[in-house]
Amino acid sequence: MSVDNIDDDINKVNGPADPIVPIDFTPHDEKGPRVTFKPKPVHFVVGIFLIISGIAGWFVLTARSVFVEVNPITAQIEISGGLHVRLGQRYLIRTGSYAIRLSNEGYHDTVTQLLVNTEQSQTIPFEMRRLPGKVSIATMDLSGARVQIDGVDVGLTPLIEIPVEPGEHQMTISLDRYLDFGQTIDIEGRQVEQSYQASLEPAWAVVGLSTTPPGADVLLDGEVIGITPVNAEILQGRRDLTLKLAGHKAWQEDFDIIAGEDFNVPLVELEPADGLVFIRSNPSAASVTIGGEFKGLTPLEVALPPGQNHELSFFKSGYYSSRTSIRTEPNQERELNVSLDPELASVSVIAQPEDAELYVNGEFRGLANQTLELMAASQQIEIRKDGFVPYTAEFTSRPGLDQAIRVTLKSLEQARLEQIRPVITTAAGQELKLFYPGAFTMGASRREAGRRPNENLRDIQLERAFYIGFNEVSNAEFRQFSADHSSGTVSGVTLNNESQPVVQVSWAQAAAYCNWLSEQEGLPLFYEIDGEDIIGFNPEATGYRLPTEAEWAWVARTDGTGNTLKYPWGDQLPPPENAGNFADITAQNYLGEIMFNYNDNYFATAPVASFAPNHYAIYDMAGNVSEWVHDYYGAVGTVGVEVDPLGPELGQFHTIRGSSWAHGAVTEMRLSFRDFGEEPRDDVGFRIARYLE
Repeated sequence: MSVDNIDDDINKVNGPADPIVPIDFTPHDEKGPRVTFKPKPVHFVVGIFLIISGIAGWFVLTARSVFVEVNPITAQIEISGGLHVRLGQRYLIRTGSYAIRLSNEGYHDTVTQLLVNTEQSQTIPFEMRRLPGKVSIATMDLSGARVQIDGVDVGLTPLIEIPVEPGEHQMTISLDRYLDFGQTIDIEGRQVEQSYQASLEPAWAVVGLSTTPPGADVLLDGEVIGITPVNAEILQGRRDLTLKLAGHKAWQEDFDIIAGEDFNVPLVELEPADGLVFIRSNPSAASVTIGGEFKGLTPLEVALPPGQNHELSFFKSGYYSSRTSIRTEPNQERELNVSLDPELASVSVIAQPEDAELYVNGEFRGLANQTLELMAASQQIEIRKDGFVPYTAEFTSRPGLDQAIRVTLKSLEQARLEQIRPVITTAAGQELKLFYPGAFTMGASRREAGRRPNENLRDIQLERAFYIGFNEVSNAEFRQFSADHSSGTVSGVTLNNESQPVVQVSWAQAAAYCNWLSEQEGLPLFYEIDGEDIIGFNPEATGYRLPTEAEWAWVARTDGTGNTLKYPWGDQLPPPENAGNFADITAQNYLGEIMFNYNDNYFATAPVASFAPNHYAIYDMAGNVSEWVHDYYGAVGTVGVEVDPLGPELGQFHTIRGSSWAHGAVTEMRLSFRDFGEEPRDDVGFRIARYLE
């Protein structure tokens, strides 16, 4: 569409447009007349009025109505720090912080802040603090009493116009020998004068004291306060009164003195003083009775009533008794010395060996074989000789009787042997039997049926006495060391009952159990342990350990008559009834090789000591479980006699001795059978041993 067409359309709508006519315009050349404004004074007045009115209006619109409420209401109020207008009891003041000063007679001047918030009308309270009051305090007819107000000393009476803060206070007045005076006082303050006067009551009572004869010192709680007769002022409370007069016994009594309650003590008759006697005897420690009453042991100091005779008797074991009498005068000091004659009796001493020495009460009296005079009293008799245990006893000789002391000294070695117990009990409850072993031959002849190559013949000499357990260690005993141990099951049959032998333990666990048992009894540890590893042992230690292989073989194979056993019951198979727990018909469905003509009634392990013991009363040396022993497993020689052997010094495996419930072949049933291992098994347990010394 063209522009012309658009204009035509507009004209059609609005009609024809008016023509635009230009007008004439002539610029101002600044040469015409000008109007000039000159302000007059009235203009300034009007302007100032308008400004003031504007400011006032602005102030009225932005100010807040504040009521300053002061206690007391008569206080003078001065506000500074900003514009404010007082209208009656209120102020017009803008929001903000102002300094306010309050003053009133009798009150502390207060200078603080007036904080005006944005509320249109608000009340701001102030409390003025009263000035202290002027307080005077006096005590009637007395001065120098100490005054405390609320527990704080304020001085001695009389006190004149001392400042005291307004309010309620506790006043206490105290003076020596007077009862404390207490009063609650209400101080008005505002420098108002107030006076208080207290009347103090005496804290004593007058006590009258008189004696026969007179002139006795009166002591109050140990201090002299006068001479009888006397009326003494005595402070209240529990008091000790003592009357003393030379040559007479002291009189003493306790009284409860109540302030103001005077009284007289009844006339006191003073008794003549006792005589003082210091008694000695030779020998000392003799019993003394006076008038039949026991007084003590010499040396002794006693007080005796004067002017009469006193009967003294002296007694001491081994001495004849003695009697004497004594008379004393009042206040007299005397000494009495008495010698007692010894009461002797003849006693024969007969001792072996003949050159033993005799001591009586620690004093050397020569060779023991003699007759000597001993006092008829308890005496310590000692007979000594080097290399023998001394004999010591208390002996009391009896005059008129033929008496003899017969002693045979024991040698130290004999005494030591007598102290050795043949059976000991461990802290875990096991019993061990003592053995004094000897020489025997380990191993088996090459001609013996079932012999294995590791059973070389060895000549053994056991010299150290040792204890060995009657039984294999049970589950219950091992769980005292390892509470959560389980011996497991075999084909659904438990090996874990308390009385069954512990199995599924490694050699190291068995050794650790031995050390634990030693710790319970304070014995030196046999095995050296680092973490869970056994790194060595101390052959001199007497703590618990595993039996050596030689000890185990000696207990199992010898019978005390010089014979060496092949089986625990003899030299032939099958074993007799109740011989032990072996692989028999009860386990034929589980084990490959069994004894078909034997029945022990147990599929796996049996409770310890269920079968007959061997010749030494030791149980389960064959059958039930095989046993770890101390020795490493390794090659063993046949040259010379081995004395107390402990096995090879190093090795990977440890030796296992004895047959178990899983053995039924000729090889394993023999007592010379040797096995080895390092891991736990369900047919291997252990028993414990230890050296005697």
